[in-house]
Amino acid sequence: MYQDLERCVRAVQSKDARFDGWFFSAVLTTGIYCRPSCPVVPPKPHNMRFFPTAAAAQQAGFRACKRCRPDASPGSPEWDHRADVVARAMRLIGDGTVDREGVSGLAARLGYSPRQLQRHLRDEVGTGPLALARAQRAQTARLLIETTDLALTEVAYAAGFGSVRAFNDVVRTVFATTPRDLRRRARGGAASAGTGTVTLRLPFRRPLCPDNLFGHLVATAVPGVEEWRDGAYRRTLRLPHGSGIVALRPENDHVACDLRLTDLRDLGTAIARSRRLLDLDADPVAVDDLLAADPVLAPLVRAAPGRRVPRAVDAEELAVRAVLGQQVSTAAAATHAGRLAAALGETVEDPDGGLHRLFPSVAALADADPSLLRLPASRVRALQGLVEALAGGTIDLGAGADRAEARSRLHALPGLGPWTVEVIAMRGLGDPDAFLPGDLGVRAAAEHLGLPTTPGALVARAEAWRPWRAYAVQYLWATGDHAVNRLPRTAA
Repeated sequence: MYQDLERCVRAVQSKDARFDGWFFSAVLTTGIYCRPSCPVVPPKPHNMRFFPTAAAAQQAGFRACKRCRPDASPGSPEWDHRADVVARAMRLIGDGTVDREGVSGLAARLGYSPRQLQRHLRDEVGTGPLALARAQRAQTARLLIETTDLALTEVAYAAGFGSVRAFNDVVRTVFATTPRDLRRRARGGAASAGTGTVTLRLPFRRPLCPDNLFGHLVATAVPGVEEWRDGAYRRTLRLPHGSGIVALRPENDHVACDLRLTDLRDLGTAIARSRRLLDLDADPVAVDDLLAADPVLAPLVRAAPGRRVPRAVDAEELAVRAVLGQQVSTAAAATHAGRLAAALGETVEDPDGGLHRLFPSVAALADADPSLLRLPASRVRALQGLVEALAGGTIDLGAGADRAEARSRLHALPGLGPWTVEVIAMRGLGDPDAFLPGDLGVRAAAEHLGLPTTPGALVARAEAWRPWRAYAVQYLWATGDHAVNRLPRTAA
């Protein structure tokens, strides 16, 4: 979109928050870049320049606006709903792959050479993987500076910088101030959290309907791994350098996020996975405009606009839970998953609630005694086949996975039918066009609304809902009286 100059100028002049994260506007006369909704008086159009990412603006020598904080805007929806190599690379960079594995590791995951990947990223997002990762480290550093009492030296290494000097240089370049001054300004606001705990706001594009989003997560919660407490969804996290606990609470204009981490180097990854879980980078206006063009869906969209797709912090965990949920109720599936977590999940300490387990890794599940499952033999075989494929690397469900290839390999596994594969695609892989025509809730909604009820006919009818059929599923599910559609009101 950043190449559509007239549209970008109109968005900046109208301070349209819907475009925050889609592109960034820079001002030649001040050397500052902003989000489109920045409240300052818009510059003259001939002084504006537009960039697809904050990293590209930084690479061009512009500094972040101190008023609108463009680095904290919602991410571009492009990287979630697209399936090409650039989108896959952006998802992996957001998950911290460059910091952990370098550019060569990122390229290897995508099946490209580092030079090829550099060219693809520069052509589309204006800069390469190192600059994108640097921009992410700068944002992580700012969050740690403003929300913790860590010494600035500790902040530098926790944010992923190789030296204190590099940390100071990047903060000065990106934010036009020193780390110490950033902290001093922040202390004029809310009090900081203790070491190891970070409190922040997760922005999103309005509207947001929290009912199905949080209702689904809580209704399917695994005991000991997830819970609803004091108005927040809480769960444990398996992260690259340790474990964590996140609490997510819906507010009017943001999602409040409290993160307790055993290693603060995982902050950026934990934020990215929390945003992915809640589908916070979606563009609800674009989704709802298309779905509301269908006279059958229009009343559902008007009644509760902004429905998101409840996704996952770990696609492998989601895949295992999808198999456990085959042909059983959500409560039964949660019971089976809780039994596995209690037997095979590593323990965590939660001073604030009732969480005490990580969901088991696929390595632990691969070595597990099948008698733990207490499932029909056919489902045990299906689960074992899935776990072996995941543990052996035959199937990749990670942030940079090729969705088409993952679907094909999942379909080839014994015992995984279309429903299971599409649930994994929708919630684990984040495919916005995944569709569940055979799902009982979808079929019941179709009958209630006068839509076709046979899978083939419903798929044909749903062609008009592409590429947002996963969101159409959320609106169809909302016609039923089920806990997944209700925001919990009381503590678990």
